[in-house]
Amino acid sequence: PEAGRAPGPPDGGWGWVVVFGAFVSIGFAYAFPKGLAIFFKEIQDFFGTSYSEIAWVSSIMLATTYGAGPISSILVNRYGSRPVVMFGGLLCGVGMISAAFCTSILQLYICVGFITGFGLALNLQPSVIIIGKYFLKRRPIANGLAMAGSPVMLCTLAPLNQFLFDNFGWRGSFLILGAILLNCCVAGALFRPIGPGTALVKTQVAEGGKDALKGKITEDGKEMSSALNIPTENKTEEEGEKDCFEKINQYLDFSLFKHRGFLIYLIGNVLMFLGFFAPIVFLAPYAKHTGIDEYSAAFLLSILAIVDMVARPTTGIVANSKWVRPRIQYFFSFAIAFNGACHLLCPLASSYTGLVVYSAFFGLAFGMVCAMLFETLMDLVGAARFTSAVGLVTIAECCTILLGPPIGGILIDTFGDYKYMFIKCGAVMVLAGTFLFIMNYYNYRMLAKEEKERKTKEEDPKSVRTENEGRKNWNKDSTQDGPELEPLREEGERVKKEMNGT
Repeated sequence: PEAGRAPGPPDGGWGWVVVFGAFVSIGFAYAFPKGLAIFFKEIQDFFGTSYSEIAWVSSIMLATTYGAGPISSILVNRYGSRPVVMFGGLLCGVGMISAAFCTSILQLYICVGFITGFGLALNLQPSVIIIGKYFLKRRPIANGLAMAGSPVMLCTLAPLNQFLFDNFGWRGSFLILGAILLNCCVAGALFRPIGPGTALVKTQVAEGGKDALKGKITEDGKEMSSALNIPTENKTEEEGEKDCFEKINQYLDFSLFKHRGFLIYLIGNVLMFLGFFAPIVFLAPYAKHTGIDEYSAAFLLSILAIVDMVARPTTGIVANSKWVRPRIQYFFSFAIAFNGACHLLCPLASSYTGLVVYSAFFGLAFGMVCAMLFETLMDLVGAARFTSAVGLVTIAECCTILLGPPIGGILIDTFGDYKYMFIKCGAVMVLAGTFLFIMNYYNYRMLAKEEKERKTKEEDPKSVRTENEGRKNWNKDSTQDGPELEPLREEGERVKKEMNGT
């Protein structure tokens, strides 16, 4: 059992209902922006815009979903997962229903991109976070099953969107989709709170300890200062500033930027997302461009999703095995590079059969990456700091997510051919996978070296003493008013000694 939680994560029971709720909300959060690609060709003709302009709709939506990560993390830490997801579902519905009445592409950016995107952000983060609270031993499997929501939804949404469009046009479809998105509120209702999160309990315990210590030191300081006639007012401003920073740090742990593994993960992922979503956004338009009919083009997304659906839980089971779990970072690096290789080979697929084969391999690679996306992060930073880590990672990723599809659209507009877009995405992802593989190898080596040094220190009693002294000094420094009151304390000691002498 983890600190701050009496019985520990149940690893089952109501947890599986929570996984189902997460399956629905994660499914909408990931699949919805991709499923909308079905309407792009028609909306493009309706408003008379270019490929890159229409690609911004999906991009803004995805970027808002990721960029609002820290806001979502703060809200979860403050109110818990259940109300945040329910409010997110409401926003999604409102965004899509208002999009049905848009009269310009700019209004679509606001309604679909920002409002619905923000609603999806409030669905995504809490769903991922609550699984970490309900599961520990079976976490990779639970994550894999919840992440399978994305392909299942995509598989359903691609043909459904085509059917809705044929019968109701894009405006009518948006109205119906807005109503469907309200199901996220139902999913959120299943997220029964399990007690305070580890991270929050730890920070509260730490803060409680600090406050007690701070109170004692401040009282001592006041007694000494009154004895020595030293004014103490100038300390309060610094205290106020520190309190403010600590409040922010309580919700978003910025000390993660000193964590080597976290930084490697962050750089690799930011690079990867530059080529991650564009191929899905342009798969159906590419098929239509090569002369394939609408339903067959939409069916390619379904094939991708069906393979993805099987790939995610399978990857979760493989990642949970005793051989892979200790080195899950290497497996993740391979999945990203494999994804890139698929895109590099896509331009060779000119016929419909070729595109079906590409969609199947793409689905497998995509599923592998998605199933391990959050598991690898939790493996690096631990469950206690995971909420903050997710928030910080998603805001950093949102820039490349925002730029990915429009850059692809610009390449298509410039060359009049889709192959350069696929080559760009493939090259970027192979590079990201290689970077993560090399840097994780380096990280594992450094961790082993540090562990070895720590053991040698523990064996040597002399070093243990100095280490303990160092720890005491560090604890003394880390109390908020410690360093400022040090001269005051010394002066007090001197006065006491003199008094004892007399």
